[in-house]
Amino acid sequence: MSGPLTNRLITFGEVSRFYGEVLGINRVNLTIPPGITSLVGPNGSGKTTLMNLMTGLIRPTRGDIRVLGIPPDRPEELGPIVGYCAQFDNFPKGLTGYQFLHSFLRIRGMSEVECAERTRSALDTVNMTDAAQRPVGAYSKGMRQRIKLAQAIAHDPQVLVLDEPLNGLDPMARAETIALFQQWGAQGRHVIVSSHILHEVDRISDQVILLSHGYVVAEGEIQGVRSEVKDQPMQILIRCDHPNALAARLFQQDHVVEAKIHPDGKGILLRTTDADRFYLLLNRVVLETGLDVESVAPADDDVNSVYQYLIGGEGGTV
Repeated sequence: MSGPLTNRLITFGEVSRFYGEVLGINRVNLTIPPGITSLVGPNGSGKTTLMNLMTGLIRPTRGDIRVLGIPPDRPEELGPIVGYCAQFDNFPKGLTGYQFLHSFLRIRGMSEVECAERTRSALDTVNMTDAAQRPVGAYSKGMRQRIKLAQAIAHDPQVLVLDEPLNGLDPMARAETIALFQQWGAQGRHVIVSSHILHEVDRISDQVILLSHGYVVAEGEIQGVRSEVKDQPMQILIRCDHPNALAARLFQQDHVVEAKIHPDGKGILLRTTDADRFYLLLNRVVLETGLDVESVAPADDDVNSVYQYLIGGEGGTV
């Protein structure tokens, strides 16, 4: 089924992909709206498989995929609307940055004038104009990342699929690239990003998709994803003047599963299975005891902590 609404979405319906007997993804159902969507998961979780499926580089073993209403097995229709920045480098030998982009656009059938214009524009967008006439083989890792991004955007696609695009960028280039993602998302494009830089993923994403072992374990805005795991303990940091006394009082409650003094000795890290009850209790304890509470804040309302709640593992490997 297609129509005005589905033609603005990327959809997966019961999609599975197997590599022989090895699972890539299994029974994935997704609806991805415009904006910035981040794919989060450890190596082997299915992020790249998901990206390769939506760009038509591989076919699903079963299931249905639509990218703005177009099946990915129609490359002549999909190509003009999708730009892909792969995780790994694969450049033709000897080409300069300018030649790399220009030849890509020529293959698409554009005129010489349009190719030149789009090449210059893409190079300028990623701040690679000064290096345009240098061989790509002599580029640094960060420069290779930027020229791949330039290739992905040169034909002005509506869907950008970017596999680890921030990897290897210095802090300034990373900030500039994130600003581009936000600009494209605000224009109503789809920006699909996978990244290990979790605090940046958390900051820039309109939607997060968490994957584990080929399955989607949660999706949505990060606050909404966090609400999906309310039965899991939530960690809260309380800064106060007498943390030991407060910890002893709070730990008597059945919904408090852990309470420990913060390493700096100036607060409590507490885990509760019922945040609402906890906040009511804390208000009462403060009124009764006169404790001076400096601050109370969730210590884990981010992608990394939500991911660890859902599937475990070290955040650094995500």
